[in-house]
Amino acid sequence: VQLQASGGGLVQAGGSLRLSCAASGRTSSISGLGWFRQAPGKERQFVSAIEWMGDNTLYEDSVKGRFTISRDYDKNTVYLQMNTLKPEDTAVYYCARRKGYGLVPAERYYDSWGQGTQVTVSS
Repeated sequence: VQLQASGGGLVQAGGSLRLSCAASGRTSSISGLGWFRQAPGKERQFVSAIEWMGDNTLYEDSVKGRFTISRDYDKNTVYLQMNTLKPEDTAVYYCARRKGYGLVPAERYYDSWGQGTQVTVSS
């Protein structure tokens, strides 16, 4: 499966962006998709994940109430709606496929990483 992330950009604090992760290829192999982010000089961090065929979602504590993950089956796409953005949300955002089943935040349980999309939040 191939994943293509898009939708990043420059936004002021308090603003919103919607990221997209488009899946192609063997999408039947997807049980879940996750979003991660990596800020300069920091390790990659889990943001959110969603089951591909179910309703379960998972969020990192700092984005709860501000970010919403969703999916569109017809478009094989997962979205990350980001509201009330803060400068500390600045990072490159990646989407990845969950290996196995169940939603977990650990990076080692994900593969097929997309190329990343830059999100910059100015203060």
